[in-house]
Amino acid sequence: MELYLNIPETDLKVCRIGLGTANAGLSGSGEGTGRLLDAYLGLGGNLIDTARVYSDWVKPETGRSERVIGDWLRSRGRHDDAVLLTKGGHPRLDSMGVGRLSREEMQSDLDLSLKALSVDCIDIYCYHRDDAKRPVEELVETMEGFRRAGKIRYYACSNWTVGRMREADAYCRKMGYRGFVLNEALYNYGSDDMKPMADPTLAVAGGEMLAYHRGNPSSVLTAYTSMCSGFFSRLEREGREAVAGSPYFTEGNLKRFRRLREIAGDHGATVSEALLGFVLTRRPRMIALAGAGSLAHLKEIMETFRFDFREEEY
Repeated sequence: MELYLNIPETDLKVCRIGLGTANAGLSGSGEGTGRLLDAYLGLGGNLIDTARVYSDWVKPETGRSERVIGDWLRSRGRHDDAVLLTKGGHPRLDSMGVGRLSREEMQSDLDLSLKALSVDCIDIYCYHRDDAKRPVEELVETMEGFRRAGKIRYYACSNWTVGRMREADAYCRKMGYRGFVLNEALYNYGSDDMKPMADPTLAVAGGEMLAYHRGNPSSVLTAYTSMCSGFFSRLEREGREAVAGSPYFTEGNLKRFRRLREIAGDHGATVSEALLGFVLTRRPRMIALAGAGSLAHLKEIMETFRFDFREEEY
């Protein structure tokens, strides 16, 4: 499997396993996160995915994930070997149904991200949610303003519907803009058979979204929760009772688990590697986001590329 993907109409060549950092710095001082980031780059990775809201559920610090990454970047004095992706405009955690995508709110989030990350320009800046009450033209122009100001290089979306992405595409074609370089959505081996998500603002990539990306390769589907929030790995280790409360706990996914173990066994791989293999063998080619809590887990994740997983196996 290819280690890197060239995002069309950009100069970005990114690792197809991006390092998710939602829990960066949640234990200790963040030095462990720095070691993981160093190791990730050493193993060939280069796409670091964070967000203004990541770690925001830990008080009293807001934006901990970005700050920890920024500390690491300052310590090494460079980031030209890494592609930084961060997200803004997430609703307040106590009012998820209320959008925060005004230009002023996005400007505030972006400036805070730049400061926390200790950079002058972010490689990919992403709307973390959508607000259907706002015209896509307004949202695209907000991002174009940031790009022209030199604060971001490219922009993207996360948790948008196909309909809204098509509207944005049409407007960008009309105006001659590059448009969204990627779309982050929930997608994994078990997402087709999972129960409805508790958070209705999340977008799950189904058949319509996959077809959209097959017809629109300039926007790369980037799968978050690519390892099913640990469901299948924990099911293997601890049994059904341990995962009975998971949204992935369905008859469909219990059946999928049996096939997943067969695939992993055939290749001499772990369940985690087989899960990433599912995402990395899909068409169109996509990026898998994965978090790692230890160096051993990170090495396991990055070893996925040495296996010859095939789309038809799954």
